[in-house]
Amino acid sequence: MAVRNRLIRRTVEDVWAVLADGRRYGDWVVGTSDSRPEEGVWPRVGSSITYTVRVGRWSAAGSTVVRRCEAPNVLELEADSGRLGTARIALEVRPWGEDALVIIDEHPLRGPAGKLHNAVADALIQVRHRSVLARLADTVEKNAKRAHHTA
Repeated sequence: MAVRNRLIRRTVEDVWAVLADGRRYGDWVVGTSDSRPEEGVWPRVGSSITYTVRVGRWSAAGSTVVRRCEAPNVLELEADSGRLGTARIALEVRPWGEDALVIIDEHPLRGPAGKLHNAVADALIQVRHRSVLARLADTVEKNAKRAHHTA
């Protein structure tokens, strides 16, 4: 399993405001863009979003379904990577004083990626998580500043 955490110097509610906005998914998830609702109301259980996955000049459609949601602390997703299979992505947002500690736990769930999962794959996921959490922190901070200026 690939587990990583990051302290974000904003409140749990500030972090949740970004996680609960499916249109912002591409802002913080590495490799995705153009996220939009597909089914239901994000982040209710069963709701989903679609997005474009880009790696260099290659692109494909992707989708993510909410499997568990306990606002504002837990969001568990199943991301579908097509022929590679699906991955479970669990995000936990804990209060840490006045800040938020975000813990991400991801592992392949179904399909070939799940069957071939190993320590090398976990190492690659760890590198990706470092970028995901940095982008999430940046997005939360920009979102919180924007909300503060409009209030």
